Amino acid sequence: MKITTTINELKNIIRAEKENGLSVGFVPTMGYLHEGHLTLVSQAKQEQDLVVMSIFVNPLQFGPNEDFDSYPRDFERDEALAREVGVDILFYPSVEEMYPKEPTITMTVQKRVNVLCGKKREGHFDGVVTVVSKLFNIVEPDVAYFGLKDAQQVAVIQGLVDDLSFSVEIRPVPTVREDDGLAKSSRNVRLTEDERKEAPIIYQTLLKMQKQVQKNNMVISDEIAQLMMNEFDEGKHGTLEYIEIYSYPELESMKELKGKIIIAAAVQYKNARLIDNVILTVEENE
Repeated sequence: MKITTTINELKNIIRAEKENGLSVGFVPTMGYLHEGHLTLVSQAKQEQDLVVMSIFVNPLQFGPNEDFDSYPRDFERDEALAREVGVDILFYPSVEEMYPKEPTITMTVQKRVNVLCGKKREGHFDGVVTVVSKLFNIVEPDVAYFGLKDAQQVAVIQGLVDDLSFSVEIRPVPTVREDDGLAKSSRNVRLTEDERKEAPIIYQTLLKMQKQVQKNNMVISDEIAQLMMNEFDEGKHGTLEYIEIYSYPELESMKELKGKIIIAAAVQYKNARLIDNVILTVEENE
C-alpha cells in the first residue's frame, strides 16, 4: 500500500497506473475506520483494479457548535486496517494541503438539504460537495463508493455529479450493521454503555415504520411518521430528533407514498448523534 499526503504525488501515482489501463475505485472517508468503510473497500476491490482511500476530516462540513476537534482520529489504526483490507493507495492530506488559501469560489447546494440532517446543519452539505468535488478532481476515479447510512449525503453527491457532469459513477452500498441492528458508525465509540444498549431501538423503529408503510402504501406520510414518533421509546438517554419520510433521492415531501422512498431518523445522545434509515419502493395501488 502506498501512502501519500500531497495532491501532486497522488495525481502522479494515479496517472501512472491509469496509463497501464487500470480502473480506479475511490472510497472517501473521514477516518476512524469501521466495518462499514471496509465493506466499501471490499466492494471496490471486487469491481476495480485499483482502490484509493482518502482520510480527511473536512472542517468545512462542521458547524461552529459541532464536533470537528473531538471527532475521533487514529491514523496508525486506520493505516493498519486499510492495509489489511487491501487499499492500494491511501491519501492522508492535511487541512493546509487541501485548503492552502482563501477560496475564490464557494459551492452552495440548493436542493435535497433542507430536510433531515441538513435542516439543522446549515452549510454542512456545502462543505461536503466542496471537498468531494476537489477529491474527484484529484483522484479522477471511475467509480466512487458511499455508504447508504448517510443516504442524504449520497443523494446530494449524486445531484452534484449529475449537475456538474463529473465523469464518475456513484455506487451506493447498503448500511453495515452490528448484530443487534445498530448501524456501524465512527461515533458509536462515544456512546455510554447504557446508550449503546438502547441505540438499536433506532433501527427497530424504522423497521416497524417500514412494515406500517407496506401495509398502508397510500397513507399520508405525515400520519405514519407521527404514529411512529408516538411509539418511539426515547428511553432514559436518547432524544429523538426526527423520524421522517421523503421521496428518494429527491428528498421531497409526499402527500401519498409511492415509488422509491426513504424513512430516516436521528437520535441525539449525550456525546453522539446517530442517524439511520431504510429505503424501499412502494408500489402504486391499481
